[in-house]
Amino acid sequence: MVDIVILDSQTGNIEKKSGFILSKWLKQFSGSTKIGLRQKVIFFRMMATMVNAGMTVLKWLWALEKQEKNPAMKLLYSTLMESLQTGKSLNESLRDYYGNFWDAEVSIIEAWEKTGKLNTALIQIADQTEKLDSITRKIKWALMYPIVIVVVMFATVVVLMVQVVPKIVEIFEDKSKLPEMTKILINISEFFQSSWLLMVAVIWAAIVMLKIWKKTRGGKYKWDWIMLHLPVFWGMIKRVLLSRFARVFSNLISSWVSIVESIRIVSDAMGNEVYRQRLVLLREDVRKGIKMGEWLEEDPLFPDILVQMIKVGEETAKIGETIIKIADFYDEEVDIAVGALQKSLEPIIIFVLAFVIGFIALGIFQPIMNMANVVSWW
Repeated sequence: MVDIVILDSQTGNIEKKSGFILSKWLKQFSGSTKIGLRQKVIFFRMMATMVNAGMTVLKWLWALEKQEKNPAMKLLYSTLMESLQTGKSLNESLRDYYGNFWDAEVSIIEAWEKTGKLNTALIQIADQTEKLDSITRKIKWALMYPIVIVVVMFATVVVLMVQVVPKIVEIFEDKSKLPEMTKILINISEFFQSSWLLMVAVIWAAIVMLKIWKKTRGGKYKWDWIMLHLPVFWGMIKRVLLSRFARVFSNLISSWVSIVESIRIVSDAMGNEVYRQRLVLLREDVRKGIKMGEWLEEDPLFPDILVQMIKVGEETAKIGETIIKIADFYDEEVDIAVGALQKSLEPIIIFVLAFVIGFIALGIFQPIMNMANVVSWW
């Protein structure tokens, strides 16, 4: 039993009623607490509109909860109202909500709450989240085409190996006289038919082991290092990370969060262990008095244009305003990189598809053509 908070729309008074709700564990297990990037953008934009209209936090949360149809968002609003009634601030309530809100977002809200300009923080975070959501969508669309082609190709190969090849092989009585390519094809077909369960188990086990390995500190670092050096993908991945670094860091600095604390928050928000560890080292040296621009100057992970803009920002005491321009620049670079990625993947996919289908076709038709030649000779 817990108290459910209800806000009276006429009086603005808060009432508490007893009722049953799911436990935190059950909510998390069912996925009902998961908030997507797009939902967060709408959430922050609507909050900013309500605050700008002069409504109190509890009133606009109640208003949003009343008109919301998404169960996950309704749960968010009701949980925030309950949390605020216990005396917590908005930033504390968001920080406690099942890990949906990043430290960068919460820290910006905390800084602006202290100055009484919550509306500015909400708009700033909405813009930041919208940019991140836009980049994520572009990358997903860029990868959708090759993923679909690979899945279709694999499904086609399975059908050919399981259904087509065995029936064609029945035509030939003496398999020892078949061409080598056809024999290889028959062996592959027999493996698919007899060991498909083993193959599925091996693939599943490999995926599980990869996920477990990636969760370890050393495994995550090695995986992120591989992704940064992966042919075709590395350019796009690096631009996405640099855009995130510049945008989140500039927003934190603009919200009067200290440089040392901003670097700590950004390091956790990067989502890449290689960059995170580099920024942790940067934070320690900045704390000792070393300037960011000087420290990053020899670091290959941070390009010259970004380092020079940081130096200019440090000299003019406008580092937040300066770096946000770099974020916009890298957003455009991501668009270019996504287009280049699609163009690079297309010939690779076509080549692999042609090789696989060509191999199967030759393996099937070569003995048939040989048999036709023998018949025509007689």
